[in-house]
Amino acid sequence: MAATVEELYRNYGILADEKEDLSKHKDAYQVILDGVKGGPKEKRLAAQFIPKFFSSFPELADAAINAQLDLCEDEDVSIRRQAIKELPRFASGENLPRVADILTQLLQTDDSAEFNQVNTALISIFKIDAKGTMGGLFSQILQGEDIVRERAIKFLCTKLKMMPDDTMTKEVEDYIFIETKKVLEDVTGEEFVLLMRILSGLKSMQTVSGRQQLVELVVEQAFLEQALNPADTDSVDRLLQCTRQALPLFSKNVHSTRFVTYFCEFVLPNLSLLTSPVAELDIQLEVLKLLAEMSPYCGDMDKLEVNLNMLFEKLLEFMPLPPEDENGENAANEEPKLQFSYVECLLFSFHQLGKKLPDFLIDKISAEKLKDFKIRLQYFARGLQVYIRQLRVALQGKTGDALKTEENKIKVVALKITNNINVLIKDLFHNPPSYKSTVTLSWKPVQKTEAAAIGQKRQSGEDIGAEATTKKLPTNLPRRDARQIYNPPSGKYSATIGNFSYEQRGGFRGGRGRGFGGRGNRSRGRIY
Repeated sequence: MAATVEELYRNYGILADEKEDLSKHKDAYQVILDGVKGGPKEKRLAAQFIPKFFSSFPELADAAINAQLDLCEDEDVSIRRQAIKELPRFASGENLPRVADILTQLLQTDDSAEFNQVNTALISIFKIDAKGTMGGLFSQILQGEDIVRERAIKFLCTKLKMMPDDTMTKEVEDYIFIETKKVLEDVTGEEFVLLMRILSGLKSMQTVSGRQQLVELVVEQAFLEQALNPADTDSVDRLLQCTRQALPLFSKNVHSTRFVTYFCEFVLPNLSLLTSPVAELDIQLEVLKLLAEMSPYCGDMDKLEVNLNMLFEKLLEFMPLPPEDENGENAANEEPKLQFSYVECLLFSFHQLGKKLPDFLIDKISAEKLKDFKIRLQYFARGLQVYIRQLRVALQGKTGDALKTEENKIKVVALKITNNINVLIKDLFHNPPSYKSTVTLSWKPVQKTEAAAIGQKRQSGEDIGAEATTKKLPTNLPRRDARQIYNPPSGKYSATIGNFSYEQRGGFRGGRGRGFGGRGNRSRGRIY
């Protein structure tokens, strides 16, 4: 039988006035519990009174918690908010993980104020017992509904970094690591990115050994022990996602060797066959960029000569030979095409790995192949000089806002690319080839000490994605006054050069479904 407002106040008074032994007024507390069966006024009072005396009646603990949960699911949002606000008062001892589990399930609400109330309640019990709260959260991440799982992961991703150091102890961080490993056994691409962000933010993961542990987790996700199926978008996407997550972890002490080896053995041979998981993504260029970024952190490689040879052969594909008759009338119909962005990536990667086997171009390839390579390098370099001069002239004197127009942004990036290629080619022309020069990849932020090629300091904000530009190399190679040899399409630099942003580090585009293994159906409904 539902209690009335008057009965609730009367029994509240009995309990509030008792100074010694509250437990002898069990009937009074039961009347308050029955308030959840009444109308809106009774429910609001019950939501406040139940937690106030909860600790004095351990034999009614389950009934009290269930009564409060009924209020958390009431149709009246104001009653739900009041009940949720009071839930942390039940979070003591063995009840805390259960309260954390309940609050995690309540994250599925669509009411923003209620959602914020749940977040506040979770944070408050997190500060009481972080490990116990994590137990409730991970219970739902592993077994809860999709919407609950998603929001619980996002809660951890956004709130953990705000927790004080005395809350995030080593014991708590170790627990998070262990539980996250369980979750990673079956995740979507987006979940993988968020979970790696959670782990990367832990203090214990800031050491070399911590970073190495994270790399090991990514390696497990990347399936590097399996050959790549270039036609399977999910497999390609998995590799991209995992490589992007691993990149920030690599350093001189945490090596990228397994990823670089995999790219050389399984990705480069299938480069032209790769199926892009995103329509507007130049998958070949994206893969080459990832390889280039990883290559400086490659350690000792078992099959260095074989892998370096694969990289060399792929580089040759993008460095054309000059036309047979450069001065012939028909030469214009067979002008080779230069793909500057592809060559920058491949040349940089070759230059980095070449340091580990400096005699590769001298002793490991035939004299005929070396001669062919130098002809290609020379032809490419001569064309570069024309292009670089044109870009410098086009950018001369431009500063500030003038450099921020789309056309000039494209030219700035193009100048970075061509300057990088030029520096690397010069190194390889040394006898013996040198591997000493250092360049910053064109899509990476410009270092403060790096001066602009046009005689002024470039802005670091020019870090825009340079898509593979395909330029025709002039067959009538340059005289000093030959300013119009290179003619970009429609009087501009190729419109494709800056259309795609390469800053999309992680996450799937659109509703492609689960790319890291479709997780099975989990239970539905309240499982408090």
